[in-house]
Amino acid sequence: MLIKGACMRIAVFHDYFTVTGGGEKLVHIMAKGLGADIITTDMDEDVIRRLGGGVRYISLGDNPERSPMKQMSATKKFAKCDFSDDYDVFIFSGNWAHYASKHHHPNIWYCHTPTRAFHDQYENTKKSLPFYARPAYVAWVKSHSKKEMRSLKEIDHIVTNSRNTLGRIRKYYGRDARVIYPPVDVKRYKNLGYGDFWLSVNRLYPEKRVELQIEAFRRMPDKRLYIVGGVGKGDHSVEYARKIRESAPRNVRFLGEVEEKELLRLYGGCEGFIATARDEDFGMTPVEAMAAGKGVVAVNEGGFRESVMDGKTGYLVKADVKDILKAVKKVADDPSRFEKASRERAMDFSEERFIAKMKEEVERAWKASES
Repeated sequence: MLIKGACMRIAVFHDYFTVTGGGEKLVHIMAKGLGADIITTDMDEDVIRRLGGGVRYISLGDNPERSPMKQMSATKKFAKCDFSDDYDVFIFSGNWAHYASKHHHPNIWYCHTPTRAFHDQYENTKKSLPFYARPAYVAWVKSHSKKEMRSLKEIDHIVTNSRNTLGRIRKYYGRDARVIYPPVDVKRYKNLGYGDFWLSVNRLYPEKRVELQIEAFRRMPDKRLYIVGGVGKGDHSVEYARKIRESAPRNVRFLGEVEEKELLRLYGGCEGFIATARDEDFGMTPVEAMAAGKGVVAVNEGGFRESVMDGKTGYLVKADVKDILKAVKKVADDPSRFEKASRERAMDFSEERFIAKMKEEVERAWKASES
């Protein structure tokens, strides 16, 4: 990007790269499209490789593996770093990277969501932890949420991924934000037919409610479900991931993290796609499935309401095993009937639109700082 005839230097801060999730994909696409560098903490080389090249990564160092020491360490690293002389505009992504805001202006926070463990998912997260770990969790949230609010005072502009998340930002932070939907490289996704399996792509977190998917397919032993995704070291959901793996029937397979080429093949060859996350911020994976021309069964909550068109690109259902089961069977009756509408809908979330909107935000932030 150019400002006054010179090249604008942009840095994108993101918490860490330990899994290939929607946030990591978004940051890589953003940095590549803006010609920006990425500044982070933990970096899994396999994750970076799967995201593709074309971006320079800078690590602030590793964090402890266990939670919440991992998050506390990342917070300190971002708060202490100073790249103010190296870049013109700064973008933050994630729950901990924005603690770098004090030293880095003008800035933009692309807020995927207010820290859910501090707010709407506080009780659910606490219940998911072993009993002995709960007092430490409560103490951490109490102290760290105060630091979060102080950090927010240093944020110049907020951009977010959906109207759903905008509502949370207004409720918990008392701030406004512009909505820029996450990007999907729709051209990469192809419909390769309709195989004998369904696909689910998500981190193995309690809030993703993968147990609903497992139970639905337990009742459909003639159908198969492939679950892509894992859990990063030190994440809060290690115990949850272990339990759901052990409880799964034979027709449910956990594939873990897969190469991008294999993921594209799975999207292209599945019969349909399923998503059950609780009040999802936005949810890029249903859009990726629609880009491959597939029908999506998603719970009628959160960001899924902003992407899935009920009855046209799939079905929005209650977070109930029976409703999920019925919708899966309805899609399976004629999966090809969703192809045209799904692919057309996915085009509304193209990379080109995303980068154009982010360039406008960067220019706006720069001009505001000059006035």
